[in-house]
Amino acid sequence: MPTINPLLRQLPSVDVLLQQAEHLINQFGRDKTKNALRDMLQNVRNALMRDEQVDIRPQSLLEMAQNLLISQFLPTLRGVINATGVIIHTNLGRAPLSQSAQHAMLAVAGGYSTLEFDTQTGKRGSRHIHAEAVICDITGAEAAMVVNNNAAAVLLMLSALAKEREVILSRGQLVEIGGGFRVPDVMMQSGARLVEVGTTNRTRIADYERAITPQTVALLRIHASNFKQIGFTETASLRQMAKVAHQHHLFLFDDLGSGALIDTTQFGLTHEPTPQESLADGCDVVAFSGDKLLGGPQAGILIGKGDIIAKLKKHPLARAVRSDKLCLAALSATLDEYRRGTALVNIPVLAMLARPLAHITQQAESWASILNSHGVSAQVVSNTSTIGGGSLPGETLPTSAVAISVDKPDDLLAKLRRLPTPIIARIADDQVLFDPRTVLPEQESLFLGQLQQVV
Repeated sequence: MPTINPLLRQLPSVDVLLQQAEHLINQFGRDKTKNALRDMLQNVRNALMRDEQVDIRPQSLLEMAQNLLISQFLPTLRGVINATGVIIHTNLGRAPLSQSAQHAMLAVAGGYSTLEFDTQTGKRGSRHIHAEAVICDITGAEAAMVVNNNAAAVLLMLSALAKEREVILSRGQLVEIGGGFRVPDVMMQSGARLVEVGTTNRTRIADYERAITPQTVALLRIHASNFKQIGFTETASLRQMAKVAHQHHLFLFDDLGSGALIDTTQFGLTHEPTPQESLADGCDVVAFSGDKLLGGPQAGILIGKGDIIAKLKKHPLARAVRSDKLCLAALSATLDEYRRGTALVNIPVLAMLARPLAHITQQAESWASILNSHGVSAQVVSNTSTIGGGSLPGETLPTSAVAISVDKPDDLLAKLRRLPTPIIARIADDQVLFDPRTVLPEQESLFLGQLQQVV
């Protein structure tokens, strides 16, 4: 007959421990604390029955219960350190916000605000005004509005202007965006009827002209922001599309996706079409994202002619996809950086794109030196940073990464993900790589401290 571990009889009861757990009760509540103590004691009993070594002193038991409570209350949405080198990392929240955007959000988050209140008249105002003026100032648009993301912007545009009418689109632009969402499905939800023209790799302006019928309301261009066609290809230009559309009294819509407001060639990258260029080419409505190359919060931005944007604002769907006060505050502050000429310095995404390789290499060498001085074998290797977020597909920037060689790199990545502030890295050539380009300056000390503890 197996012997019973004598320590089992020495375990205190839940009620006894509860009398010593006032600090936990104050932090987590009495019911949650009591349940955690019960679960912890059961875990300890199971361990003792397996003859494992367990410290059963009350203080140790309370600490175990506290760890249980902390894990239960740990939010699933929390900050991480992005050391992957992917600048606009969709899974990690895309663009980190500037300090000015963060401050603007805090300014309206903790109290009441002028979201829909006109201080001049004392009457109800419109939330559309908060970002519209600055968007128009930067892009030159007659009018603008903000919704909660770019898919919503396209859905609203088509629902309000093309329901039960034909919209002509090149077969080469029938894209699928992240999460399995496909543009034809979005168009179907809007009630617009999709008319495909051309082939996967070649669509000429004549293809659009031949497809126009009395039921046609618009031509649509969707920028292939998350893939690239090479080889035997041809695409009608926006200027050509605008000429044909307006000759037939049709709209020209442009879904730009990423939404760069500045010329990306200055970073050594391919040119990304800008909303300003789309308007100049004759587009009636342009839709683009706020949290990609623009560097702001998640948002869908619509710009174009005043009478058309006015229709969008009045459409019933506009209320369902409208932006909240935090988005509008952050977006306005982000756009103000462009107006002041400080975007390349203060908007993190742009600062990462603009950062010289020499600065990154110097930082990587500093990290490697610190890690080596603490017994961690680290070296600096040449690598590439990726733009990410469905922006500039295939485009990379040269970088210098810190490489750590371990027997089981996947195990190290798992340990890093379990940190209080998870560190997200990547593996290349059986080494774990950490790219300084995407580690925010204010996170550097925490990054190095946590990394030393794990490795």
